[in-house]
Amino acid sequence: MANVSASIAPLIALIVSSILMAATASDFYQDFDLTWGDSRAKILNNGRVLTLSLDKASGSGFQSKNEYLFGQIDMQLMLVRGNSAGTVTAYYLSSKGSTWDEIDFEFLGNLSGDPYILHTNVFSQGKGNREQQFYLWFDPTTDFHTYSILWNPQRIIFSVDGAPIREFKNMESRGVPVPISQPMRIYSSLWNADDWATRGGLVKTDWTQAPFTASYRNFNANACVWSNGASSCNSNSQSSASGNNAWLSQELDSTSQKRLKWVQKNYMIYNYCTDSERFPQGLPLECNLS
Repeated sequence: MANVSASIAPLIALIVSSILMAATASDFYQDFDLTWGDSRAKILNNGRVLTLSLDKASGSGFQSKNEYLFGQIDMQLMLVRGNSAGTVTAYYLSSKGSTWDEIDFEFLGNLSGDPYILHTNVFSQGKGNREQQFYLWFDPTTDFHTYSILWNPQRIIFSVDGAPIREFKNMESRGVPVPISQPMRIYSSLWNADDWATRGGLVKTDWTQAPFTASYRNFNANACVWSNGASSCNSNSQSSASGNNAWLSQELDSTSQKRLKWVQKNYMIYNYCTDSERFPQGLPLECNLS
């Protein structure tokens, strides 16, 4: 009995953290622009909800009005229900240009009853290849869940409902490129990727199930806004309306580190740092650094 209790304790902690994630008011009209997909992208409920849809003709997407250079970014998503095979819902930070930086969440759809795959990646100077993939410990299509990116000068932490799932540390001093110098916007899109998204492209999108819809709410950015070549965090003003900029030096405490290890042990399904077949000349440098 003791062993059973010990094994479910981390899961209980994840559920509790999900419940404790406070819903905050946001205004999508104020914070985002609908950028493509015509009427497939919609802002509803007086700016409190945004939806993206995909049909055979087109997907849809949006981007933030602001650019950011570091921040704690939170968004609640409810993913495409039912048979979502072939679809990808992407939610990420990205800069522009041929040597862009990027921090990715991508949700790879699947057949009804099969789990979504949460795909993460970190790009620096136009180069990625740093994929980690996870199953989730809940059904992401029946309710909203919070997906967060903590991006500060020391590290990037990906979290789901307050539980860290991945940490990418700044090891630039040891020769590892990191995204710390380019301001980025927030982007999201829902699109057809049935050439690769589900089982390597073996399962195609079932267009009889269209339109496919993903929903968003409770966006929050406690972040440094980049404007006219300067950061709001470099002035005497606070980095956000709340004045809470502790995230700029935040790291994982011992409890969060244990939770991270538990998630990775039980729910990680791919880690580039263990794929020696993919990197026959040697794993990426950061994989061998503590």
